[in-house]
Amino acid sequence: MRVRFLAAAAVALSLCFSTPSFAQARKDFKVCWTIYAGWMPWGYAKTQGIMSKWAKKYGINVDVVQLNDYIESINQYTAGKFDGCAMTNMDALTIPATGGVDSTALIVSDYSNGNDGVLIKGTGKKVADLKGQSVNLVELSVSHYLLARALESAGMSERDIKTVNTSDADISGAFATSAVHNAVTWNPMLADLKAKPNVSEVFDSSRIPGEIMDMMVVNTKTLHDNPALGKALTGAWFEMMQTMHTASPGSDAALTSMAKASGTDLAGYKAQLSTTALFYTPQQALDFATSPNMPKIMTRVAQFSFDHGLLGKGAANAGAVGMAFDNDVVVGSKGNLKLRFDPTYVRMAAQGKL
Repeated sequence: MRVRFLAAAAVALSLCFSTPSFAQARKDFKVCWTIYAGWMPWGYAKTQGIMSKWAKKYGINVDVVQLNDYIESINQYTAGKFDGCAMTNMDALTIPATGGVDSTALIVSDYSNGNDGVLIKGTGKKVADLKGQSVNLVELSVSHYLLARALESAGMSERDIKTVNTSDADISGAFATSAVHNAVTWNPMLADLKAKPNVSEVFDSSRIPGEIMDMMVVNTKTLHDNPALGKALTGAWFEMMQTMHTASPGSDAALTSMAKASGTDLAGYKAQLSTTALFYTPQQALDFATSPNMPKIMTRVAQFSFDHGLLGKGAANAGAVGMAFDNDVVVGSKGNLKLRFDPTYVRMAAQGKL
């Protein structure tokens, strides 16, 4: 499972590529990913030759590389060592985009639909019971964002509680002690903790559908100069989605392989997928990416990021980093446009043009 941090500080790096006066097509590309239920298809697409097949169709080579550390994968992408990287919408904004790397969300592949939750010891508890309490979580992470949204739903704010920074590796152990009564975490830790006796899950990500997204993000200039990369990645991804979603021996084999690669069994992997709202068809992904809610969601994410100092010391407001959406909608600074939700290639897939 990936560690889904919102970086406390963006990587202080400039984009590490030359800027020639003409578009220069390339043949070889690398993208990276880390272990997480919604990203396992990238690994399977590589091992089964699906990625190679689509790359060959467009006359290029695409290496899909698994890394062991989520934040390090984004840092390496930001440093120019990879042409694309699987990451959340928040991390795309607060790490590469804030760090000056113009990035494009090529595929918004899913959103958390219960993978993240707020827990309180005791039965029949409510969010309001957190008032005046300490809450253990990975600070400045998706868990922190979820907690802020949970408090908001109860007419509260972070001023009403105290957060205790606890790593994802330590959250289960901490919650098992008598000193810790409240926690926010994600699967698979969430499933284990909420299954224990006398524990209430008072809020989860299904209450804020679409706000915690998973995406394949690529370098905007690289994509502009090499549309074959966008076509190959998108084609391979949706072939994987079709394989996973079609009841067949091939689907069972794929899911079993992905389960093993992620360190669980088939039942465990299916349980994780049940709270991951994957877009199994290009049209589903397109409808989500072009929804008028997308700019609204990202505006909220940007405000949270600004409030917590994640847009850099020089950020004057939540719009410091510009974001572009379908139909030429721009939120934030047009002069510092660094994150683009461009559905061009998903639209091509939906229209059968890949």
